[in-house]
Amino acid sequence: MKFTSALTILFTIFFTFAVAFPITKRDVFVPPITSPENGDAWVVGQTVQVTWDTSNAPTQITNPKGKIYLRKAEMTLLNVVLAEGFDILLGAINVTVPAVAPDSDYRVVLMGDSGNFSPFFSISSAV
Repeated sequence: MKFTSALTILFTIFFTFAVAFPITKRDVFVPPITSPENGDAWVVGQTVQVTWDTSNAPTQITNPKGKIYLRKAEMTLLNVVLAEGFDILLGAINVTVPAVAPDSDYRVVLMGDSGNFSPFFSISSAV
Protein backbone atom coordinates (compact mmCIF):
# COMPACT_ATOMS: atom_id res chain seq x y z
CA MET A 1 0.00 0.00 0.00
CA LYS A 2 2.82 2.39 0.89
CA PHE A 3 4.52 1.62 -2.43
CA THR A 4 1.35 2.43 -4.38
CA SER A 5 0.87 5.70 -2.51
CA ALA A 6 4.49 6.71 -3.08
CA LEU A 7 4.22 5.82 -6.76
CA THR A 8 1.03 7.87 -7.09
CA ILE A 9 2.69 10.87 -5.44
CA LEU A 10 5.75 10.61 -7.73
CA PHE A 11 3.55 10.33 -10.81
CA THR A 12 1.54 13.38 -9.71
CA ILE A 13 4.71 15.42 -9.19
CA PHE A 14 6.12 14.33 -12.55
CA PHE A 15 2.87 15.14 -14.36
CA THR A 16 2.67 18.57 -12.68
CA PHE A 17 6.19 19.47 -13.84
CA ALA A 18 5.58 18.07 -17.33
CA VAL A 19 2.56 20.32 -17.75
CA ALA A 20 4.30 23.34 -16.21
CA PHE A 21 7.41 22.97 -18.39
CA PRO A 22 6.34 21.65 -21.79
CA ILE A 23 8.98 20.37 -24.17
CA THR A 24 9.65 22.89 -26.90
CA LYS A 25 11.73 22.62 -30.01
CA ARG A 26 15.37 23.40 -29.31
CA ASP A 27 17.03 26.09 -31.41
CA VAL A 28 20.67 25.26 -30.82
CA PHE A 29 22.78 26.78 -33.58
CA VAL A 30 26.19 25.22 -34.21
CA PRO A 31 27.61 26.98 -37.27
CA PRO A 32 30.62 25.24 -38.83
CA ILE A 33 33.81 27.30 -38.70
CA THR A 34 35.14 27.93 -42.21
CA SER A 35 38.29 29.85 -41.27
CA PRO A 36 40.87 29.21 -39.98
CA GLU A 37 41.36 26.08 -42.04
CA ASN A 38 43.56 23.09 -41.33
CA GLY A 39 47.20 24.11 -41.71
CA ASP A 40 46.65 27.90 -41.75
CA ALA A 41 49.44 29.94 -40.19
CA TRP A 42 48.79 32.94 -37.97
CA VAL A 43 51.45 35.34 -36.68
CA VAL A 44 51.34 36.95 -33.22
CA GLY A 45 49.98 40.51 -33.47
CA GLN A 46 48.44 39.96 -36.90
CA THR A 47 44.75 40.74 -37.55
CA VAL A 48 42.98 37.69 -38.96
CA GLN A 49 39.38 36.89 -39.78
CA VAL A 50 37.50 34.01 -38.19
CA THR A 51 34.54 32.94 -40.34
CA TRP A 52 31.64 30.53 -39.94
CA ASP A 53 28.69 29.39 -42.04
CA THR A 54 25.34 30.93 -41.02
CA SER A 55 23.28 29.54 -43.92
CA ASN A 56 21.40 27.03 -41.73
CA ALA A 57 20.59 29.34 -38.83
CA PRO A 58 17.23 28.80 -37.15
CA THR A 59 14.78 31.71 -37.11
CA GLN A 60 14.95 31.92 -33.32
CA ILE A 61 18.32 31.72 -31.55
CA THR A 62 18.37 31.56 -27.76
CA ASN A 63 21.82 33.12 -27.40
CA PRO A 64 22.63 35.34 -30.41
CA LYS A 65 25.80 36.81 -28.86
CA GLY A 66 29.03 35.09 -29.81
CA LYS A 67 32.38 34.61 -28.13
CA ILE A 68 35.59 33.22 -29.60
CA TYR A 69 38.26 31.52 -27.51
CA LEU A 70 41.66 30.13 -28.42
CA ARG A 71 42.18 26.41 -27.86
CA LYS A 72 45.58 24.71 -27.47
CA ALA A 73 45.65 20.96 -28.08
CA GLU A 74 42.75 19.63 -25.99
CA MET A 75 42.38 22.63 -23.70
CA THR A 76 40.27 25.73 -24.32
CA LEU A 77 42.14 28.76 -23.00
CA LEU A 78 39.30 30.53 -21.20
CA ASN A 79 41.58 33.45 -20.37
CA VAL A 80 42.27 34.09 -24.09
CA VAL A 81 39.08 35.66 -25.44
CA LEU A 82 39.68 36.66 -29.06
CA ALA A 83 36.27 38.34 -29.51
CA GLU A 84 32.98 38.61 -27.64
CA GLY A 85 29.57 40.24 -27.71
CA PHE A 86 29.15 40.07 -31.50
CA ASP A 87 26.04 38.88 -33.37
CA ILE A 88 26.46 35.16 -34.09
CA LEU A 89 24.74 35.71 -37.46
CA LEU A 90 27.54 37.99 -38.72
CA GLY A 91 29.46 34.99 -40.02
CA ALA A 92 32.84 36.70 -39.59
CA ILE A 93 34.82 38.69 -37.06
CA ASN A 94 38.35 40.11 -37.11
CA VAL A 95 40.61 39.18 -34.21
CA THR A 96 44.17 39.98 -33.19
CA VAL A 97 46.44 36.96 -32.79
CA PRO A 98 47.48 36.86 -29.12
CA ALA A 99 51.01 36.49 -27.81
CA VAL A 100 51.17 32.76 -27.19
CA ALA A 101 53.89 30.14 -27.54
CA PRO A 102 54.52 29.17 -31.18
CA ASP A 103 52.96 25.80 -32.05
CA SER A 104 50.81 23.99 -34.60
CA ASP A 105 48.03 22.64 -32.41
CA TYR A 106 45.81 25.69 -31.98
CA ARG A 107 42.09 25.95 -32.76
CA VAL A 108 39.42 28.59 -32.27
CA VAL A 109 36.24 27.83 -30.36
CA LEU A 110 33.08 29.65 -31.43
CA MET A 111 30.57 29.95 -28.60
CA GLY A 112 26.97 31.08 -28.87
CA ASP A 113 24.20 28.56 -28.39
CA SER A 114 26.83 25.88 -28.53
CA GLY A 115 30.57 25.55 -28.96
CA ASN A 116 32.42 24.15 -31.91
CA PHE A 117 36.08 23.99 -32.89
CA SER A 118 37.97 24.96 -35.98
CA PRO A 119 40.51 22.62 -37.57
CA PHE A 120 44.08 22.83 -36.24
CA PHE A 121 46.28 25.75 -37.34
CA SER A 122 49.61 27.19 -36.25
CA ILE A 123 50.67 30.39 -34.53
CA SER A 124 54.20 31.69 -34.89
CA SER A 125 56.09 34.53 -33.26
CA ALA A 126 56.14 37.97 -34.82
CA VAL A 127 59.23 38.57 -36.92
